[in-house]
Amino acid sequence: MTRTTGMPRLIASDVDGTLLDDDEKVTPRTRAAVTAAVQSGAQFVIATGRPPRWVPPVVDALGFAPLAVCANGAVLYDPATDRVLTSHTLSADLLGELAEIATRLIPGAGLAVERVGSTAHDAATPQFVSSPGYEHAWLNPDNTEVSLADLLSEPAIKLLIRKAGARSDDMAAVLADHVGAHGDITFSTNNGLIEVMPVGISKATGVEDVARPLGISADQAVTFGDMPNDVPMLRWAGLGVAMGHGHPDALAAADEITATNNEDGVARVLERWWPTSSD
Repeated sequence: MTRTTGMPRLIASDVDGTLLDDDEKVTPRTRAAVTAAVQSGAQFVIATGRPPRWVPPVVDALGFAPLAVCANGAVLYDPATDRVLTSHTLSADLLGELAEIATRLIPGAGLAVERVGSTAHDAATPQFVSSPGYEHAWLNPDNTEVSLADLLSEPAIKLLIRKAGARSDDMAAVLADHVGAHGDITFSTNNGLIEVMPVGISKATGVEDVARPLGISADQAVTFGDMPNDVPMLRWAGLGVAMGHGHPDALAAADEITATNNEDGVARVLERWWPTSSD
């Protein structure tokens, strides 16, 4: 049931599988709809599992630089100034406990962590650090391989648990009862990759951190997403919209289901309030 009233004051959109089509592009129709909303005074926020260094191509595709809730809510990044504004981390001790649980329950799993510096490309901070033999889930690996001890030696914004050929749904089910108070489990692909976040941190908390200082409440927000890491944000907003191809958890959490990312699902909803010549 839709809880929002009137024209939304804040729009928060997931990136991959939502704002971007399968060619990793923002279509002209979606760009026009987002631009019309922003020009009318709405606040637009990117809410993504991506780290800050993977945000600039999205900014280029949009044609403007919105605030970005990155790493599933662990980082608030301002691409206009290339500054990390806030971050939340798992301590080294917690990482050690989580690593023991993951490698015991999922034999053969590789581990990696995301760290964050003061900017998107902070050369002083190796940001994606993996243990030996870690098999990247994406096509553009940019990891620094280190020993497991080094991997777990510093705080990180998230822990990645990867097992090629596995399903993320199955991995999450195995870990769910054991991670407990150590961290929150989520994932943005079903391709054998689990992400563990600091407890209580999600895209919802990140977007709320943007909304609160602006005096914007949840019922004045519309959010878009397609995967389990979008579920808290979909539930938080006055109108949570899942993409038509979305994961069953996202579809169940949403107030509404729109078209797919290849069918301008985001634009189709925004055009209710901000019609453009392309709709």
